[in-house]
Amino acid sequence: MTFADLASDLSAKLPELKGRLTANASLSDITWFRVGGPAQLLFRPADEGDLAYFLSRCPGDLPVTVIGLGSNLLVRDGGIPGVVIRLGRGFGAIGIEEGNRLRAGAAVPDVKVARAAADAGIAGLSFYRGIPGGIGGALAMNGGAHGRETKDVLLEARAVDRSGNIHTLSVADMNYSYRHCGAPSDYIFTQGLFRGRAGNRADILAEMEEIADYREQAQPVRSRTGGSTFKNPPGESAWKLIDAAGCRGLAVGGARVSEKHCNFLINEGGATGADLEQLGESVRAAVKEESGIELEWEIRRLGLAADGKVPEGPHIAKR
Repeated sequence: MTFADLASDLSAKLPELKGRLTANASLSDITWFRVGGPAQLLFRPADEGDLAYFLSRCPGDLPVTVIGLGSNLLVRDGGIPGVVIRLGRGFGAIGIEEGNRLRAGAAVPDVKVARAAADAGIAGLSFYRGIPGGIGGALAMNGGAHGRETKDVLLEARAVDRSGNIHTLSVADMNYSYRHCGAPSDYIFTQGLFRGRAGNRADILAEMEEIADYREQAQPVRSRTGGSTFKNPPGESAWKLIDAAGCRGLAVGGARVSEKHCNFLINEGGATGADLEQLGESVRAAVKEESGIELEWEIRRLGLAADGKVPEGPHIAKR
């Protein structure tokens, strides 16, 4: 059965499906790195109910992968098997509620949350101005910046599990730690409810401007990059370890460690997913050799290599 046949078969079995199901769908034009192979199936649900309906009737042996706006994501060149779910317009609502609270769908960009909070005079959410990506990703990995994290402002989240059941989770249920969410791994977050504090709009906007200026000066925001590549080890800065290991500017194919901020990998043009992953593994090896510290990937690496296998240990680039 071809992927097109599988998509047609699934659609026939799901007569009430409102979202769009596409076979052999490109992912390279979605991810910020602009690399990677296709999704065997790509499903864009219309809303939370549509997502729950799809998952409740989706064959249990069909792998399911969720992606957001495409930041913090490296798709390998062989693409992603099974069905990839991308939450879009139906998850893009944002609203202000009483008590300095804000509710945002998973597809709302983090920067839009910061701006909406500022316009409503809600302080405490401006750090989202410095996070690339969307609220779904922030919920799924306790996204943070400038000394604050999602766990500091989240009241509750909604999620749909692999069986199509809808759950409401408190921040305690999320079991957050640094760049990690301890909720069940099959949960697909659909929205979050956040609480800030009363503030002055002009002051909040000024703080957001400072964050934006910092990003512009310190990070390669105009390059094809996925964001911070590695998590900061306890008591350390990943970029300092990478710099000390001599990896600033290191390149593999069309991929390079940013000269501006060396915890960012960039696609200079023509890079493959393999180039970027090999470069990242080279950086990890160099840091381990120099400092004894093993960096942990913050960027999600998904899918299969071009040969249809999951890479076990990419070759290390020569420095």
